[in-house]
Amino acid sequence: MSKRIRKVFRSNEPYIFIIIIALGIIIQIRSGQFFTGNNIVDLLSAMIVPGLFAIAEFLALISGGIDVSFPALASLSAYATTKLLLDMGYEGNVLLAFVIAIAIGAVLGAFNGFFIGYLNLNAMIVTLGSASIFQGIMQGTLRANQLSVIPPGMKEFGTAAFITATNKINGLTSILPYTFVILVVVCIAVFFLLRYTIFGRGIYAIGGNAQSAHTAGFHVKRTKFVIYIIIGMIASASGICRVCMMQQCHPTNMLGMEMNIIAGVVLGGVALTGGAGTLTGCMLGTFLIILVQNSMILLGIPTTWSDVFVGLVIVIGVSLTALQSTRSSKGKKSVSKGEA
Repeated sequence: MSKRIRKVFRSNEPYIFIIIIALGIIIQIRSGQFFTGNNIVDLLSAMIVPGLFAIAEFLALISGGIDVSFPALASLSAYATTKLLLDMGYEGNVLLAFVIAIAIGAVLGAFNGFFIGYLNLNAMIVTLGSASIFQGIMQGTLRANQLSVIPPGMKEFGTAAFITATNKINGLTSILPYTFVILVVVCIAVFFLLRYTIFGRGIYAIGGNAQSAHTAGFHVKRTKFVIYIIIGMIASASGICRVCMMQQCHPTNMLGMEMNIIAGVVLGGVALTGGAGTLTGCMLGTFLIILVQNSMILLGIPTTWSDVFVGLVIVIGVSLTALQSTRSSKGKKSVSKGEA
């Protein structure tokens, strides 16, 4: 039992969970509003788009790569889809919007995947370049501007309440939209992919050591190519979720989210070098970032200090990750010496 406990606390997840609970208690003591139904619903709603982005970035990181283009990719696919449906006068349900956006995202992701997987170029450089290309296409070719009206099906999907919660003290009511179901479905799908498929094992193997993975029989180039297609599809789905929830399409409001998303994923224990990390840690780290960003008002702290607190959380979290990695490596060395 003691070995199991030590094994659990070698990962970041318990520490992140403890920090989340501690912050929740502090906010509850300070405001009395944290553990209310509407606040929990608001936090879950705020988690939808960052959570989907985090899953996409998680796949890139554990494969030994990185993606900084996903906000631009999501913006381009969501804007192109919304504009197309408006021009068509489409009045059906939201399913067609997701299909078109995911198809666009797959193509854009394949663009990244070809250069990273088959040409073996640096993922950071490729995705930095593609982010600029995607923004250029959106703002130059499509001449993107804010769309204050969206198709009826997307509007209904964004306003339909999956869960409704009312605060009995102040009477405020919050809704959790059905876009939350998209986050849950994607989480389950990616968990199953990584846990129970050869392809998922290949992602971890490639992130750990691409040459060893190739020797073991994994098709490294093809796997990387497919990973970035999946990333593009997830990012595009999150873009449509964002448009539905906001009830309008702004071509630039998702740009710049990549740093906080990457920080949240790394905060959850996902190694920047690849090959290590869990989906649970990824989601906990991202939720912690969302919690800090959305709870400043309840603590009576001006929102202008939000970046400072997020930065502190990131530094502390990454320090914990480094500490855990150091302890783990020392433990492995001592075991090796003992066996010798």
